Amino acid sequence: MSELVIRSEQDVADFVNKCPSTRSSWLVIFVALGGIFVDAYHFSSLGIGVPQLTAQLHLTPLEVGSVTAIMSVGGFIGALWGGYWTDRLGRYEMALLDLVLLIIGAVGTALSVNLWMLLVFRFLLGVGVGIDFPVALSFIAEYVNERNKGTVNVWQPTWYIAASFLGVVLLPFYYWANLGDYLWRIAVGFGAIPALIVLFLRYKYMGESPMWAAQNRGLEAAGKILQRVYGVQVTVNPEIKVAKPKPNVRFRELFDFKYRSRLVLVTFIGVTGAAEYYAIGFNLPSISMQIFGGSFIYAILGAIFFNLFGVLGGFSAVWKTTTLGTRKMALIGFGIVLVSMLAFWWGGSKLPIAVQVLLICAFIFGHSFGPAANGNTMAAFSFPTRMRGMAIGWSHSTVRFGSIMGFFFFPLVMAKVGLHTMMLWLAIFPLIGLFATWKIKWDPTGRNIEKEEEALRAEPVCATSTEKE
Repeated sequence: MSELVIRSEQDVADFVNKCPSTRSSWLVIFVALGGIFVDAYHFSSLGIGVPQLTAQLHLTPLEVGSVTAIMSVGGFIGALWGGYWTDRLGRYEMALLDLVLLIIGAVGTALSVNLWMLLVFRFLLGVGVGIDFPVALSFIAEYVNERNKGTVNVWQPTWYIAASFLGVVLLPFYYWANLGDYLWRIAVGFGAIPALIVLFLRYKYMGESPMWAAQNRGLEAAGKILQRVYGVQVTVNPEIKVAKPKPNVRFRELFDFKYRSRLVLVTFIGVTGAAEYYAIGFNLPSISMQIFGGSFIYAILGAIFFNLFGVLGGFSAVWKTTTLGTRKMALIGFGIVLVSMLAFWWGGSKLPIAVQVLLICAFIFGHSFGPAANGNTMAAFSFPTRMRGMAIGWSHSTVRFGSIMGFFFFPLVMAKVGLHTMMLWLAIFPLIGLFATWKIKWDPTGRNIEKEEEALRAEPVCATSTEKE
């Protein structure tokens, strides 16, 4: 067994960044991604059954928009609240809490008999998802080494795998059980099963993040985690008196001048990327029925097919993160999305079905490769450990704000102007995102944020008035 001497919090961070990943560290990352899978499943589950849900509960377009948007409202609150407490209480406790909320929310949504019951449990689901993102991405960012930083973006193809998995789950019920009118209940209720599995795995195999423990529970606690996960013999330098520090979490610090440009960029990517995606991506089943025909089977098969291009875009993002950088990838993704939306509008209903399908595929690929993959990932790597949960929570809250717009306005705009004209209206979002990402030249790729943070602390106050690009 190799030996490691740690004298400071930076020694813990340096070890994680330089040490080859072990089976135990990959297991933590895998279980953290399991939460993202559950999150994506829940956000996609209702979209495939909106027509049946609308008919059964006699919902107006405004009420449909409210039902689809309320989960994002919960996600907005959960992300801000959860990000703060993820930094204050720790990653592990919050990782268990959010899955309990997801299980309760899934079962309650499936059993809903009226609009208000549906709104309450969908809101609870959103809170659980909002908490999970800062938890899961903090775990991944604090266990992956420098060589594998692009691994963080694996959360993006995981999202689309879950969205495609939803369709696979529903196919047997549609063909053999003749439960078409109840598919939306089966879809949302089934989400409790993977949530329960991930809850068990987190309880059994996860511990606290060593970086967070070093800053909040002392080096001895961090050393025990490193020994368990990496199989090294850890010694804390006996010449240094190690005291258990108190958490120093101040939400307003996110808005300090030295972090301002990166926070603004994360915000623009989050809001505009989410608004474009959730108006289109969440409603892929409905769009598929418009393109291919009115049969509900097209809603299921179309969702599976289109989301596969999200998987492709997400894995492409993992592959190119370290070479292109998060900012350049966001630029490319916004560009692909903008061109595909404008072409879809310009051609209108006269476009051959094959071309319409190709443009939707390009939209999903570009979004997954660019803004979707790199908004939350940029937040995870742009801020130090002590405030990473809050930063990811803020980033995810901006995503939820954008998704509220996409969820709520899609049924209204769709009913008013139709699918193709709606694409023109929505094109304003990737255009704004493209401009903001081009204008703000911040990219955390290849930077050691922890060491830069130490350097900033050591500088005189007047020297921190300009952020280093």
